Amino acid sequence: MKRKIILDCDPGHDDAVALMMAGIHPSIDLLGVTIVSGNQTLEKNLTNALNICQYLNIDVPVYAGSTRPLVKKPVYAEFIHGKSGLDGPTFDPLVKKPEEKFAPVYIAETLMNSEEKITLVPTGPLTNIALAMRLEPKIVDKIEEIVLMGGSVDSGNITPAAEFNIWVDAEAARIVFESGVKVVMCGLNVTRKLRCFQEIIDRMDKIGNKASTLFKEMMEFYNQTQLSSFGWVGGPLHDPLTIAYLIDNSVLKLNHCHVDVDNNNSVSYGRTNCDFPGIQGLEPTAYVAEDVDIEKFWNIIEECLKLYS
Repeated sequence: MKRKIILDCDPGHDDAVALMMAGIHPSIDLLGVTIVSGNQTLEKNLTNALNICQYLNIDVPVYAGSTRPLVKKPVYAEFIHGKSGLDGPTFDPLVKKPEEKFAPVYIAETLMNSEEKITLVPTGPLTNIALAMRLEPKIVDKIEEIVLMGGSVDSGNITPAAEFNIWVDAEAARIVFESGVKVVMCGLNVTRKLRCFQEIIDRMDKIGNKASTLFKEMMEFYNQTQLSSFGWVGGPLHDPLTIAYLIDNSVLKLNHCHVDVDNNNSVSYGRTNCDFPGIQGLEPTAYVAEDVDIEKFWNIIEECLKLYS
């Protein structure tokens, strides 16, 4: 049975790979794509999502969401993803149009109108998901689980304490983690192990279709900025781990624990404090990834690209 999902993203090179996988793999029923401000402005992220769908003939509706976090001013990651938010590949003139409905409204209405539970997959800041929960609190009972890329068990990538997606809107993240919904957190402590070395790019390029070509073009640019910004030879491919987990959940080792999102105005703003040892004696709020099967992850990526036709 196909897993029904809504992908909430801010493409972004790694978000783009996640979108490719979700739109291609037969075990995923991609109901819609919702866009949030994050890696770039909402407008640019929206254009990137539409371009990817058009290029790969992924026939799903795309909805624009929040232009900014709940409280903070918006912050972008141009230093990683470039001026367009998806520098590297070149796309044909854009024909595909976004839907008119506001993304949080779409999320809430789709959940409430569905007879089956739906999985939400946020790979950017959690603003749209939090807004949908505030708009219609009853949706929490309609969500199968939330599988997100964000947070970290250890150090961050935008501050010493915080991972970018959570740091951009820690207030929204706190709403999501405290919602009572099953949350699976794919954090930096595991995604940093998924280094897209040149041999991985060459391996995927040999597939020889449009999806593999797009993967190569995106990863070549992404690796350049990862090297210049962080010194990574082979940038970590963060966001696709969410979709890989939905395709084969054995790719992750999870720890059920309490996660507290720091939204105090301090140097630790955006930190995800993961109580692995259970020191606080608090109820677990998330399934936090503590390890990943690297070989299996790349096999899943390759499988998705080969399935494109």
